[in-house]
Amino acid sequence: MDIKEMTIEQLEERRTAIVAELDSPEADLDALESEARAIKEELETRKADAARKAAIREDVASGKGEVIQKFEAPKGDSEMTIEEVRASKEYIDAYANYIKTGRDEECRSIISENAPASVTGSGKVPVPTFIEEGIKTAWENDAIMSRVRRTFVRGNLKVAFERSADPAVIHQEGTNAPDEETLTLGMVELIPENIKKWITITDEALTMGGEAFLRYVYDEITYQIVRKAAAEGIADIVAAPAAHGAAAIGVPVVSGAPSLTIVPTAAANLTDEASDVVVVMNRLTEVEFLSAQVGGSFNVDPFAGLPRVYTSALKAYSAATTGETYAIVGDLYALQYNFPEGDGIALKYDDLSLAERDLVKIVGRQYAAHGVTAPGRLVKVNKA
Repeated sequence: MDIKEMTIEQLEERRTAIVAELDSPEADLDALESEARAIKEELETRKADAARKAAIREDVASGKGEVIQKFEAPKGDSEMTIEEVRASKEYIDAYANYIKTGRDEECRSIISENAPASVTGSGKVPVPTFIEEGIKTAWENDAIMSRVRRTFVRGNLKVAFERSADPAVIHQEGTNAPDEETLTLGMVELIPENIKKWITITDEALTMGGEAFLRYVYDEITYQIVRKAAAEGIADIVAAPAAHGAAAIGVPVVSGAPSLTIVPTAAANLTDEASDVVVVMNRLTEVEFLSAQVGGSFNVDPFAGLPRVYTSALKAYSAATTGETYAIVGDLYALQYNFPEGDGIALKYDDLSLAERDLVKIVGRQYAAHGVTAPGRLVKVNKA
């Protein structure tokens, strides 16, 4: 029997037997010495472990330890799905403790005891279901992010686009073959970067219940990160060159003041691949368009019936300088966001940086890449 599987009594008995076997003429002294040494080490290890456990029990009994309530599945259920576990109050409370302390043992224990073995690996601790649904809703409710293309490819992502190409031709039977197509491709590389937002909370706020605490933290951080992600996409469009390059898609420019014709003119420069066309602008810019409509006494929609999407990432027309973009007309699906680690929000807890002020810092992080990856679907409207 392996000594790891033997009880302390069996180890003591075997050690006594070894002493008796040493007197035997045919005894293998080297083997017996090696076995005796291994038994001694095993006994010392077990005694040290027993002393350590006794010390922990003493700390818990005296109030020094943290009491963790063991999670039990409802009676009659031998196993819960991972979704049921993540939706349970016990797991929500455990996850809140994980955010507060950085220790995930309680979360992993609940999952391993109640969820199928296929989901109890060593990956990241899954968030409670209500957090996952809240983050998904935040992406979908944002007027810009709900219209972009989202992918989940690990690492840097290269997207090829057509810079120029000859059109198709008609080939009559019996005539010479048409000339070979001349096709020039470009390549946009999406390199992920961290989008971060941190907030401070008081020590008193840490006493909130599990779900209340998580909603308080995740709602604020998620909202700010989604807004920043949307603003970065708008910045990509504004920074795009007017013509295609080897590594950048061109976004044409139409210049002029808000009028009854500037938006239709911009839309006319889009290709037929632009399907879900909108007008993106600051809310203050909308007033300029409406003033042009009223001033001319025309019952004409200056937005040509296109939906309006508002963002503070674009300056109002009145604040923009000559040549600055104050509106974008096009299909925002031309913007692509790649999330190598998924579109969830990772949190880090820091109770040391601002300890002298009784504040705790919680940092939210989203790892994402973004850029314009589809040509012919966007037009910038600049101040003349």
